[in-house]
Amino acid sequence: MPHLTSFDNVACMSDQRPFLARRLKLWELVAFDTVAAVVLLIAHISFLSIVDDSQPPFTGPMWFGWLISILATMPMAVRRLWPVPVYALTLLGAVVTTVFNATREPWVPAAAALYILAVTNRRPVIALAAGLGSGVVAVTITAINTGSFSGMPSDILAFVSLVMVATWAVGRWVEARRTYADRSAQQLAHSMVSDERLRIARELHDIVAHSMSLIAVKAGIANHIADQRPDEARDALRVIEQTSRDTLNDMRRMLGVLRSDSPDLAPAPGLSGLPDLAERARTAGVDVTMTAPPLSLPTGLEMSVYRIVQEALTNVVKHAGPVPCSVDVSASEGHVRVSVIDSGRGGGTPGSGHGLIGMRERVMMYGGQFSAGPLPSGGFAVSASLPYAADPP
Repeated sequence: MPHLTSFDNVACMSDQRPFLARRLKLWELVAFDTVAAVVLLIAHISFLSIVDDSQPPFTGPMWFGWLISILATMPMAVRRLWPVPVYALTLLGAVVTTVFNATREPWVPAAAALYILAVTNRRPVIALAAGLGSGVVAVTITAINTGSFSGMPSDILAFVSLVMVATWAVGRWVEARRTYADRSAQQLAHSMVSDERLRIARELHDIVAHSMSLIAVKAGIANHIADQRPDEARDALRVIEQTSRDTLNDMRRMLGVLRSDSPDLAPAPGLSGLPDLAERARTAGVDVTMTAPPLSLPTGLEMSVYRIVQEALTNVVKHAGPVPCSVDVSASEGHVRVSVIDSGRGGGTPGSGHGLIGMRERVMMYGGQFSAGPLPSGGFAVSASLPYAADPP
């Protein structure tokens, strides 16, 4: 029975999100934004009573100062819920507080809202242009009100523009990173699903092709000798019956693995099953000579060796017929080598079949070497060399 993995891991992989995005829930982020908005509101209110030489003081009524401070800061608390309206309100509040000299900060709430727009890809270029345009308007109006630029910091326009551009650039960078991570996760999930499907297809082919080839050979023999040698025909039918039952059980276990979340997995076939493969081939008339000393190999590698020998013997049964066949499995210098040679007519194994493709794919998964083809003296040879990490002595 093949050892199959579930698609659950693939589904989990495709549903993963960046760690930082999973760490805080939406309500926690909104709570954080609310605290930040309250802190900025307190700072704005303190700006209303500050008098220094760097900027004209706020001279309007205090209630109006509170009103425009709330407009400039508090919408930031829900910037993740309604980013476009929040950006419009905070931008308007930043312009108004700048016009009336009620702020000393470089439009932090508006920049925070602009960041959300950039990250969520909601026309961030237009938002950036609107923010910078509003800054130019605000500074120009302030200069007109004061009669010149001398009454305000000369670098306020450049500083506000720098803050907005930097915020927009960081937001676009974060959005690009998230998009790349999502695309990479989707590609990885697709690749894992494709690899899993290919692996299941190989296992199905190896199980069905081997058994059906043996059944077909035995059925032909039984049909041919049914009248002359009924005892031999009954022996052939018994082989067909047993092979059919074994294959059906293998198929049921495989379907159980695919359907169940926690299947009862049978051990993966390995080198200990090679004698049974040889015996099955002998019942089909192939004179198999097998050399396979006990080896300690990784489970996956043992299964690959088992499947390679199984498919090679299947091809001998299908295409070479009742001929001598030698199977040799050995390991040395960190490589396990498989050789299956028959003395049939040669050239009988079609190169376009799935069997040779599956064997080659198994070998390539381990970075090994594979060859298959007719021999000059007749017959067909399959050779594979698979590297593995040998245990230290």
